[in-house]
Amino acid sequence: MRFGIWTPLPHTIRPEPVMDRAAAALQKPGGEGVDISFQFAIDLLRKAEDFGFETTLIAERFLGPDLEAWIMAGAIAAQTRKIEIMPAVHPGIVTPQVVAKMAASLDRISGGRCAINLVNGWWKDEFNLFGNGTWLEREDVRYRRMDEFLQVMKGLWTQDTFSLQGEFYRIDARSLPTKPYQQPHPPLYTGSRSPVAKDIVARLCDVMFVFVRPGHRQFEENFKLIADDIADMDRRAESYGRTLRYGINCHVICGDRVEEAFAQADALEAGDKSDLVSALIAKACGGGLIGTPELIAERIKRYEALGVECLMLTFHPMMEGMEKFAAEVMSLLGRSQPKMKEKTFAARH
Repeated sequence: MRFGIWTPLPHTIRPEPVMDRAAAALQKPGGEGVDISFQFAIDLLRKAEDFGFETTLIAERFLGPDLEAWIMAGAIAAQTRKIEIMPAVHPGIVTPQVVAKMAASLDRISGGRCAINLVNGWWKDEFNLFGNGTWLEREDVRYRRMDEFLQVMKGLWTQDTFSLQGEFYRIDARSLPTKPYQQPHPPLYTGSRSPVAKDIVARLCDVMFVFVRPGHRQFEENFKLIADDIADMDRRAESYGRTLRYGINCHVICGDRVEEAFAQADALEAGDKSDLVSALIAKACGGGLIGTPELIAERIKRYEALGVECLMLTFHPMMEGMEKFAAEVMSLLGRSQPKMKEKTFAARH
C-alpha cells in the first residue's frame, strides 16, 4: 500500500489556525517572509516523507485563496527528496501541449517524481475566467475534450512526431523537445462516476481514484460498491489490453475509542453543507478510515487485498493527525517510524 497525503492548501483541508492565517494573508498584497501556506506545506511534506508517505496531490483551485498548483509543485520538488508530486490540471483551462511541457520539466527537475491528476472540472466561473470562456455545458462534451487532452499529452510524450485533428485540439506532425524522465510518461491519475469517463480512464489513464460514497457508518456497503467498481474497471481496462491501479481519497479520524472517532465523523457529516471544503472532506469519511488504530489498520489491509494501491489522505489538524496516523496506524502495518525532528512552522507559530 502506498500512502499519499493532500498538500495542505486553504481550500483543501478543514479550517485550522495556520491555514486560516494563510488564507487571510493570501488575499492581501504584500507580506513578510515566506508565504505561510507554502511553509506549512513544506514542513508537512518533509515530515510525510520521513514517515513513508510516497505521494502528494496538489489541488488546483484558481478561484480559491491558494497558491497555484504547478508553481507549488516545482517549489515542492526543490524542497523534498522522494515523494511523488501530483499537481491537478483542468482540461480546458490549460492546453495539453503546455501541460505536457510542464510535466516533462517537473519530472526532470524532480528526478522522475511527477504525476498528474486529471480533473474534468465543475466550476463554470473558474473555466470562464481562467480558461477565457472555455466552460462547456454538456458533460459528455467535456469528457470528449478530456479524451483529446489525454491523447495529445501522451502522444507528445511518447511519439517522435504526433498528429491529431480533433474537435478541440489540432496538432500537425509535431514533437515535444523536452521528454519526461519517466518512461513512457508520468503516471496519470483521475476519477469519475460517469460511464463515458470510465471508458476514457480504462483506455488512457494509469490510476483511478474510485468513488467513495458518503456515510462512514455504511462502510461494509461502501466497501462492496468499491469492490464492484474495481471489478468493472478491470474488465474495461482488459478490453483495451491494459491494467489499471486504484486509489481512494479518505479522511482519517483516529481516536482512542471507536465511539469517540465515530462521533467526530458523525458531526462532520452532519455539518454545514454550504462550507464546500468541509462538505467534500465529510464525503471522504465514507472511505471508513474512522476508529481506533487497530480498526483503521484492519480496513487498510482489506483495501489492499481488494487491489487498492494508494490511499490519498487528509487529517484534522493536518500535522497532528498525520503524526498520530504514522505512529499508531502505520506502525501496525509494519512501517517503522523515524525519530521526531525539529519543530515545524505550525508548532512554532
